Amino acid sequence: MSLVVSAGGHPFYLQAGKGFSISKPKGYKICPRAAVVEATPRVNGSPSSTSIQVLATDRAEELKAEARALARAADASVYSPQLLAKKYGSRPVKAVKRTLEILVALGTFALKLFLDQKNGTLDQNKRKRAAELRTIFTRLGPTFIKLGQGLSTRPDLCPPEYLEELAQLQDALPTFPNADAFSCIETELGMPLESIFSSISPTPIAAASLGQVYKARLKYSGKTVAVKVQRPGIEEAIGLDFYLIRGLGFFINKYVDIITTDAVALIDEFASRVYQELNYVQEGQNARKFKMLYADKEDILVPDIFWNYTSGKVLTMEWVDGVKLNEQAAIERQGLKLLDLVTTGIQCSLRQLLEYGYFHADPHPGNLLATPEGKLAFLDFGMMSETPEEARFAIIGHVVHMVNRDYEAMARDYYALDFLSADVDVSPIVPALRDFFDDALSYTVSELNFKTLVDGLGSVLYQYPFNVPPYYALILRSLTVLEGLALYADPNFKVLAASYPYFAKRLLTDPNPYLRDALIELLFKDGRFRYEQ
Repeated sequence: MSLVVSAGGHPFYLQAGKGFSISKPKGYKICPRAAVVEATPRVNGSPSSTSIQVLATDRAEELKAEARALARAADASVYSPQLLAKKYGSRPVKAVKRTLEILVALGTFALKLFLDQKNGTLDQNKRKRAAELRTIFTRLGPTFIKLGQGLSTRPDLCPPEYLEELAQLQDALPTFPNADAFSCIETELGMPLESIFSSISPTPIAAASLGQVYKARLKYSGKTVAVKVQRPGIEEAIGLDFYLIRGLGFFINKYVDIITTDAVALIDEFASRVYQELNYVQEGQNARKFKMLYADKEDILVPDIFWNYTSGKVLTMEWVDGVKLNEQAAIERQGLKLLDLVTTGIQCSLRQLLEYGYFHADPHPGNLLATPEGKLAFLDFGMMSETPEEARFAIIGHVVHMVNRDYEAMARDYYALDFLSADVDVSPIVPALRDFFDDALSYTVSELNFKTLVDGLGSVLYQYPFNVPPYYALILRSLTVLEGLALYADPNFKVLAASYPYFAKRLLTDPNPYLRDALIELLFKDGRFRYEQ
């Protein structure tokens, strides 16, 4: 018999034997409060009721603090196309002014594309135009920076050159005044700044499109924390932009035949995610869930949230000392190996995609830190996504079909993956898959460069009526980013080879009937054992 007690999001198991004993999850360090429980004398071989009560009290206090944070964020905005239309439809001057600003920037770009097509230089100038679009999005501000980052994960909408350039978009923007930030903290938390922090950095340590971050020390405990404060007026700015962009989506759906995806639905889905980022309590809950699912591994670190100092526009979380994953020299000076950290990231990404289906949707080097202890720390949980359960098994099956060069089965997989509607004929897609993969798989799959695979598959997706679900595009981007970082350290690194242990373990140990069939399909063909791949 066993009893599970949770503390700080981690399960402790009370096992029946000669009395009860408490065991902790692998890699979990007991905090001082929890250590009291471990050291509590036993009564007749069992822990006293006081030890259980301490754990329950801690969890109850955390839940109360989280509830208070939720109450502070009760008026957080949710994306509503109808409310935006009502709000900005009655403010034509403001809408027209911003429309002209956007049209001048994007119209000039469109004119260049038209001239390129007329002069026969469209392909020749593709890389140059992609770089220009990245600059335009940066100049147009936060909404378009986020839009460009979103497009960088959509191989069904953008050619490879544009995917690469837009993936380089950074959130870096000028900081806003400290007075505005500190006023926001006091208003949101209902306390004077000096009663919350004993010290706070005189300038932000980082600034992004939606907010900026300070380093501070909590007055009550002395703990060092990161305090993220939302940019003033950001909700107004993105609201107007999404109202206008949505109008453009209707125009695209009606007149632009080359784009087969429902532009309005795509815009609505993306806008909903950006609005979720504006609710910092939601981000805190995302971090807590991510920590519960993935920080059970001792090489993964997810910072704790301080709910008493968190609201819709202020997020206070544990400070993490570390080096960005793209700073190889600094990582090696700590005696760490970049490839070890990247492999950890790949295994965690695969668990996110295929095990629990809940994953970090904004993977870039700035959100991944190497700690001095050699852990991989995840930051920024504003944008998360989920993989449907049926899709998780379909992805593993898709990999098996790719390894077996079964292109007809690969094409049929796109139904299960929700890439294609059931009425689309996949037979014309099979030759395109065969042409690409027969060349790409001239090496073994483990030797295949993942970026080459994504770019080639992206070209196929771009040519046919695919609608790539956001979860799939985002996880491809995550693995591509990790492989790109690893290639700096080792030009021969292959993300697919690093992924093999995970896929092998799932196929060999998972009792799911679909994966059982996939294993048989991998090992046998026409009743004969496949002895060579």
